[in-house]
Amino acid sequence: MGLPMAVKRPIVHYAGLTAILLLGAALRFWQLDSKPLWLDEVITALISLGHSYQDVPLDTFFPLTAIDQIFVFQPGVSCAQITQTVITESVHPPLFFCLLYRWLDWLRPNMQQWVWALRSLPALFGVGAIGAIYGLNRIAFTPATGLMAAALMAVSPFAVYLSQEARHYTLPMLLISLSLTILVRLQQGIEQQTRSRPWWLIWVVISAIGLYVHYFMALAVVAQLLALGSWMSWQRHQTHLRHWLEMGGAIALLGLTYVPWLPTMLHHFSRPETDWLRPHDPGWLDRIAPLYQTVVGWVLMLIALPIEAQPLAIALPAAVLIAGFVVGLTPHLYRGVKQRWQEPSSRSPLLLLAGFTGYVLLQFWAIVYLLDKDITAVPRYNFVYYPGMAALLGAVLGSPYPAGKKAISRWFRWRVQAIVVCVGIVSSLIVGYGLAFQKGYYPHRIASNMYLAPSTPLAVAMSYESLQDVALGLSVALELHQQYPVITDETPFRFAFLQRHTSYRQVWQDLASLPQPLPLPLNLWIAAPGLRAKQFPEQLRLSQPTGDRPKARCAIDRAHYHRIGFPYQLYRCRP
Repeated sequence: MGLPMAVKRPIVHYAGLTAILLLGAALRFWQLDSKPLWLDEVITALISLGHSYQDVPLDTFFPLTAIDQIFVFQPGVSCAQITQTVITESVHPPLFFCLLYRWLDWLRPNMQQWVWALRSLPALFGVGAIGAIYGLNRIAFTPATGLMAAALMAVSPFAVYLSQEARHYTLPMLLISLSLTILVRLQQGIEQQTRSRPWWLIWVVISAIGLYVHYFMALAVVAQLLALGSWMSWQRHQTHLRHWLEMGGAIALLGLTYVPWLPTMLHHFSRPETDWLRPHDPGWLDRIAPLYQTVVGWVLMLIALPIEAQPLAIALPAAVLIAGFVVGLTPHLYRGVKQRWQEPSSRSPLLLLAGFTGYVLLQFWAIVYLLDKDITAVPRYNFVYYPGMAALLGAVLGSPYPAGKKAISRWFRWRVQAIVVCVGIVSSLIVGYGLAFQKGYYPHRIASNMYLAPSTPLAVAMSYESLQDVALGLSVALELHQQYPVITDETPFRFAFLQRHTSYRQVWQDLASLPQPLPLPLNLWIAAPGLRAKQFPEQLRLSQPTGDRPKARCAIDRAHYHRIGFPYQLYRCRP
């Protein structure tokens, strides 16, 4: 097994761990800034660069040079100021944004490097999570299972995907891995009847930090307490009253640390930003979808091949390969669970980690079926229980050899482990190329469609109803920024956000009265979230550079209607 190897040849063991960490870092930092920023990352960028939505020009045509000003680092912003921005313009706790601001303050990236810098801190947290999951399995099981779990997380396409997002998912993943490690220590302390109070204090500190990073950390905290409490109830002969009192004291102390933020959390929960998770007209298919979406989320932790937005000739063979991989791996996982369970020392941590994962899933389904918010439709939210899954998979795939078949089993298990790791590496490369975990819209494709006539002046008008619509438009504006080789105030391009109060009739009127400096003829793109193709008017009015001239007429070009996440339509404007 792995333990004698770790004792007799620690250099080989730690060299393997170093190689795993380097591989995980390479997969996370490779192609880090190649994919366009999407809606949530734009929100992260605004807040973490020291800006707010007040810095975005609204209801006016602004040049591309304004994009440089919106996404330039603003020095001298305090964490208190960032916190105030988060309270009013986001629905998340502030700690991650404060940390990312300090990271950017240290790096001070230029306009060519700021996207890489923005995503580099989550990527580092992702590498840290690999080390944390190694420590968890080393303490819970053996050093060999620690290496296995670390290898699985290093090449997991899901973990790589989260690490390449400028969002607060990898930091909670790291903190959850650490808090699970403390939970195993507490479990071992109960079994060995040693002092647990210092470990409870460390657990409270880690959990409190996590609660100020992401609200979903609360699901992990509840699941950990339920998992440990269930195990303590099962082990009544080892559990004493003081153990329950220590747990109660830790819960009370953690609650006290969160009292200052509690009113803000309740305010955030009452805001409509998460209503997009509600099905518009839920039917029976919407009710069973969370079940198979959960299973798909598990599969994506090990393998991800190009299926989304791919032709059938590519998507179908990829789906068959994924199904074959899952079917082939399932018996080995089942056998590994049986072999691991035969080790008496492994049963308690297995129950604890499985209980944690199961209780998180129960909370997910409670949110789905009681609150009508299908969070299983969004794979990234699986970060809450992914550390538990990675630890369990590492323990199962690194299970001991069956008695009497040691040599054959060693070769067979190594082959299975090698296949899983190689599949993970290929899948992570596919993630790096942007062929998996794709978003509901593609800013680079939208920008490419809009930039169809480089020699003709271009204007883009996008209606907005919320700050999320503004972030959506900025992601497209950033990609249009990349289309122009030279950016000046005279570049023949303008972008405008037009507020949509009740209907689009007012939007068209505001567009006609909005001053714009571009000469005619020009191409005008209208981005209109929620509007159908037939609802775009045949003609629009647009002001001309000289105010005493009549309004320009913009005729619809039906050949250039697109819908990639939201509809956008081309108009040809003439004097």
